Amino acid sequence: MRIDVKTLPVNEILADIAECLETELKDNSGELTINIPSQVGEGYIRGISFDTGMGFVTYNCKFYEDVEIHFCINTVHPLKFIFCSAGSVSHSFQKSDKINKIDTYQNIVVSSQGYNGHTLYFKKDVATHVSSLEIIRSIFTHRSNYDFADLDPTLKELFKDAVSKKQFFYQGNYSIRAADLMEDINTKNYTGFLRNLFLEGKALEMLVIQIAQYEDDENGENLPKILRKSDIQKVDYVAKRIQGDLSTNLTVESLAKEAGTNVNKLQEGFKYVYNLTVNKYMQHVKLEAAKDMLKLSEKNISEIVTAIGLNNRSYFSKIFKEKYGVSPKYFLKARKFQKEKEEEEIE
Repeated sequence: MRIDVKTLPVNEILADIAECLETELKDNSGELTINIPSQVGEGYIRGISFDTGMGFVTYNCKFYEDVEIHFCINTVHPLKFIFCSAGSVSHSFQKSDKINKIDTYQNIVVSSQGYNGHTLYFKKDVATHVSSLEIIRSIFTHRSNYDFADLDPTLKELFKDAVSKKQFFYQGNYSIRAADLMEDINTKNYTGFLRNLFLEGKALEMLVIQIAQYEDDENGENLPKILRKSDIQKVDYVAKRIQGDLSTNLTVESLAKEAGTNVNKLQEGFKYVYNLTVNKYMQHVKLEAAKDMLKLSEKNISEIVTAIGLNNRSYFSKIFKEKYGVSPKYFLKARKFQKEKEEEEIE
């Protein structure tokens, strides 16, 4: 199947895709969603445009046949930061026979030359989750970008190339930081205006991660050159293992054994991916979960302490305040105030 996209920005891109798939386009306060028709595949494509010239598209889907999406509008194309967090996808420039595959946890940065477009290739029966940051540089450069100070010279030139004088292609090493961010985008249940603000913040965060990844990769002595894809997958497995079992105090040794690696390699991977040791990452995840429970659940502090696998309420309060600058009781009071306010509005 071939899908031709002949419009910009992101909201119009999704309108073109919806028309080709002969399905409706749903609008949630600026975030557009296409649910893949059941005869074509499963999953969805979502996107949103921001006033800064930045847009965000995420393809979380599986097609039942090979699909090519051709971006062939007769104008300057956006600068694209494309990241794959599940499955794989391929990319080529419109007038090129060379196709580059993007595996899980890899990213590419691409800029076509002149009006030359791009093509994304999705293999049939492959569950794929890929995001694309689309930056219209003629608009984005009008932000207060402070002349892109301290940015890598190559990227600085790329951002300033508003008329796309040069073609650029870069393929990065493996990382799961962006994958975690994409997962965060999928699981946070904001709606309306808050969802719009949340997505714009996450789009900027994704851009920071992608730029940092590029700069890391350009440093030949840096850790990404040492870590293999299998090592990154093991870090990802352990991170999800920790997230899925908050009530248990897992040891680094048991986690390393379960993941099929050694403690040193696992610590090395966590240091690169999260800039934290495994234990510090575990504490971070537990405290983030506790904060969410304090804000959103009906649990009291003692119940939350038990839920995250701690048995000392004083210690919990101490490390919580060190991380967030306020005690757990602050969130309980805020939750109580919000509940009382909502009850008053109902009355």
